[in-house]
Amino acid sequence: MSLTPSRRLYGLGAILLVSLTICSRNFGRVGAPSFVVPLAVAGIAYLLAFREFFATPTFPRRVIVVGLAFAALWHLPFLLTQAGSDDDIHRYLWDGRIQRLGYNPYIVVPNDPAVAALHTPETRKLNNPEVPTPYPPGAELFFRGVTAIHESVFVLKVSLVICELAIVLVLLDFLRRGQQGLHWVLAFAWNPLLATEVAGSGHVDIVGALFLLVSAVALVRSWRAAAAVAFGLAVAVKPLPLVLLPLYWRRVRVGDAALAAMVVGILYLPFLDHGRIPIGSLNAYVERFRFNDLVFATLERVAAPRLLVGLAVLVGFLVAIWLRSKPSRPSADTFAWPMAASLLCSPVAYPWYLLWLLPFLRSAATLPIVIWTVSIIPTYVVWHLRTLGLPWRVPAWIMLLEYGSVAAVGAIVGLRRISRQTIPQKTN
Repeated sequence: MSLTPSRRLYGLGAILLVSLTICSRNFGRVGAPSFVVPLAVAGIAYLLAFREFFATPTFPRRVIVVGLAFAALWHLPFLLTQAGSDDDIHRYLWDGRIQRLGYNPYIVVPNDPAVAALHTPETRKLNNPEVPTPYPPGAELFFRGVTAIHESVFVLKVSLVICELAIVLVLLDFLRRGQQGLHWVLAFAWNPLLATEVAGSGHVDIVGALFLLVSAVALVRSWRAAAAVAFGLAVAVKPLPLVLLPLYWRRVRVGDAALAAMVVGILYLPFLDHGRIPIGSLNAYVERFRFNDLVFATLERVAAPRLLVGLAVLVGFLVAIWLRSKPSRPSADTFAWPMAASLLCSPVAYPWYLLWLLPFLRSAATLPIVIWTVSIIPTYVVWHLRTLGLPWRVPAWIMLLEYGSVAAVGAIVGLRRISRQTIPQKTN
């Protein structure tokens, strides 16, 4: 007797729960086989679930409830684990702390002896202490607000998981109003990167993803001012969504764009340095930081890093312009692809950067990106290799597996689309 789609989904949810629970117990050994193998199993289960989402138009409401309950269960052990000693969340804690003490995080260098007394045992674990913060003001004010409630890594992680929950609620409302299958919310909630990079490591990218989703939903509903302001807030968390600007062309009014620019400008006011807009360690990021940079590393042999960063932004812009040229209304994949294209060409493509894409993965057109959210899992091996004294570099075989999988699925999707568009001529 064959299993029903609902039971198959329950089974895949159980596999995700078991594998991610095992993964959480080995969170202190990120990149080791005991961490990567169960995470990869979870990734495969997620892809099989994605196939079920396509195969079944609707699922009973109880399946959605159980699916979200599964997600809550496997988030809990990650939420209760200690973040890695050099995870970015310790920087968030430091940035929030020194703001409340009256210092500018874009100027203060964490390892400066003059501010050594400002550290706590948790903030001393922050990574790259030789440079000031690189995060835009929206992220900085988020850190300040959360640490004002309680100054701890755990509370920061809880606040980020709440943002993830808010995305789930926005997606449910959008899917319901659009008469789409509510099970597509699980395409977001079940992605393993949420467990490791939000509940586990606590990355602020999920805050930006929330603002961007709100902007996209508002744009679809022609709430133009809300769409523009939410987009500005997303950019104020991290600049990645800037490549989506063409999607808003003639969909928001000039006044709406001005309002969004004013909001972002106001966010910068507390951090101005003698009237100048601060950039912190952004230059150091461009010049020094490299990870999973297949395209960037190839081109860096013949071009300067800043030029190539500009090229990565340009690629995202061009994809957005091409998608904007289509007469159809904005869809989820039109928000995912420009950011994915830009990340592909960027100097750094950490797994948590893909959090920005997760709320928009609901169509066959985004299958290559869905694959990427799983094929990027082997890059965690780099953290393990570093503990063995090896260079901070993604091995070539991992890049081949990661990007080769994306390219193969992209080719299949492209060929199927071409074949469907080819209409055979009738013969008499």
